[in-house]
Amino acid sequence: MQIKRFSLFEGLKKARGTTVVIDVFRAFTCEPLMYHYGARKIFLEADIEKCKKLRGNAILVGEHNERPIETFDLTNSPSLIMAKGRAFFGDRDVIHRTTSGVTGAAAAMDNADEVLLSSFVNARATAQYIQAGNPKLVSIVAMGIRSIEKAPEDEYCGDYIESLLTGKQYNHIQAVGEILRHETAQKFLRGDKSYLPREDPAICLQRDLFSFALKAQRDGELIVARKVYSETK
Repeated sequence: MQIKRFSLFEGLKKARGTTVVIDVFRAFTCEPLMYHYGARKIFLEADIEKCKKLRGNAILVGEHNERPIETFDLTNSPSLIMAKGRAFFGDRDVIHRTTSGVTGAAAAMDNADEVLLSSFVNARATAQYIQAGNPKLVSIVAMGIRSIEKAPEDEYCGDYIESLLTGKQYNHIQAVGEILRHETAQKFLRGDKSYLPREDPAICLQRDLFSFALKAQRDGELIVARKVYSETK
C-alpha cells in the first residue's frame, strides 16, 4: 500500500486511488454525529442555492466561510448538533454544505477510486476500512482553512491515520497542544462569535468515537455520505 500526503484544494487535485478527505473543524466531525443521532441520509452539496432547492423535507446544515447560511436550519457545529439530538435528526435526511470538507469531497469524486470522509472521531474506523480493502494507493488530503491555508488539526489527523496504517509514531498529546494554541482553535475558545461555539474543539479532538467510516458515493445526481464498516467489524 502506497500512501501519499496532500494538503488544501491544490493538493486535492493530485489525489488518486482511495482518497481520504480530512476536515476536523468541523465538517467530518459533524457528519458522524448526525448519523449517531439518527439521520437517515446525509447528502453533500457545495452549491448553496442548490441546497435550498433540494430542501424538501430534509434538514439544511452548513456554513459559508464559517458563518451560518440564511434559511439553513443549523450551522456546521458539533455542539449544536449534540444539543439538537435525536429528536431533531431522527429519520431525517440532511443536506450538508461546508466550505472545505464538503466542497473538497465533491471535487475529489472526479479523480479518486473512492472518497472517504474523516476526522479524529472516526479515524480508526477509516483506517480499518482501508486496511480491509488493501488498496494499492491511498491519498490523504488535509483540507485546512477554507482549503487555502494549512490547519494543524487536519495535518495531525492525517498523521494519525497514517500511523494507524503504517505503525509510524504519532503523539496525540503533542498534537492537541499545538492545535489548541493555533488560531484555528483559539477563534472558538475566545467565545466572541456565537457561530463558533467554545465547545466545538473539545468535541472535534476526541478520537475514535464511532465504529464506522464515511464514504462519499453518487446517488443519482447527488452525492451521499454513507456509513461503511471494515470487513472485520
